[in-house]
Amino acid sequence: MAALGTRHGRGSAGRPSARPRVVRLPHGRPGGAGPVPGLALVGGGVAAAWGAHLLFPALPVLTAAIALGIAVAHLPRLRGFVRRRGRPGLALAGRRLMRAGVVLLGLELSLGTVLGLGWATTAMVLVVVVATFGGTLWLGRRAGLPGDQPLLVATGYAICGASAIAAVSEGRRSDDRDVAASVALVTLCGTLAIAVLPLLHAPLGLTDAAFGRWVGASVHDVGQVVATAQTAGDAALTDAVLVKLMRVVMLAPLAAVVAVVGVSAARRRAQGGHGGGARRRPPLVPLFVAGFLALAALRSTGLLPPGLLDAAAGLREVLLAAALFGLGTGVHLPSLARTGWRLAALGTTAWVIVAGAAYVGVLLTT
Repeated sequence: MAALGTRHGRGSAGRPSARPRVVRLPHGRPGGAGPVPGLALVGGGVAAAWGAHLLFPALPVLTAAIALGIAVAHLPRLRGFVRRRGRPGLALAGRRLMRAGVVLLGLELSLGTVLGLGWATTAMVLVVVVATFGGTLWLGRRAGLPGDQPLLVATGYAICGASAIAAVSEGRRSDDRDVAASVALVTLCGTLAIAVLPLLHAPLGLTDAAFGRWVGASVHDVGQVVATAQTAGDAALTDAVLVKLMRVVMLAPLAAVVAVVGVSAARRRAQGGHGGGARRRPPLVPLFVAGFLALAALRSTGLLPPGLLDAAAGLREVLLAAALFGLGTGVHLPSLARTGWRLAALGTTAWVIVAGAAYVGVLLTT
């Protein structure tokens, strides 16, 4: 039996309890296999996702990565491996590599260029972010979604998809299942935007530049913004990326606020006698958020060569793909199906909120 050991508890009279406490190792032998098997699976998943993107350029690498992760977790021959020997490495990818990808996202920001859009556009983006975040969070809680799913979905729609979900989930110490479900929903809807929004370009009467701003203010992930806006030309693409990066700037303050709220809640629980002893308090500003801001400041100096920025963007894509593959393996479709209709309804409604608010904002500021 794969038991690490047993310990007899003691009742109030000092007698041993009837049932011993058994601690089982997840890998079937002392010490387990460590992260190597899971990371090897992650590497294969990223390579497969990249290959799928090369074969079908319209399929984003990140979308392919999470879809492959979900598929692998449900294949009969791999399911046991994923749940036992592969779990340490998959968990490491889903957490640590996601943080590293978020840090590198800071190199996409040039604060001077973003602020050059003007105060009207800045105000428009701020209103869209607040309306999307607040409306989605309220609807998710009203729908009774479990855990941190309402908060994470609201963050992903309002800021920058999976990267924002990763940042906020760290401040909240969110359950991996909530993170995986939220990432899957936001990634799916962002991918659908690549096909749907270009069809609305002409019917909505938007110029190319206005279409780009609408895309930048309403689509989730930076890569999805690029894929959607490029259909309307260079002018649309430039404005879309700038507006999108302005939303990304708001990731750091939001993650910091969530972390502060989480610390305050933990303190209240401890004072109320539910803390279960002293615990290490998370930092008010997570370290990877500070790294994100530091790299954004470094990019703003203009000292970094284009080749280095291109290499960093490629590395960021690989890290995020690895993280999404790892998170995808944590999605359990039968469990997700029990709240699937509510999650899907929230995703659809949030999509309407962000697209509608962004459209009105673009009309008012152009």
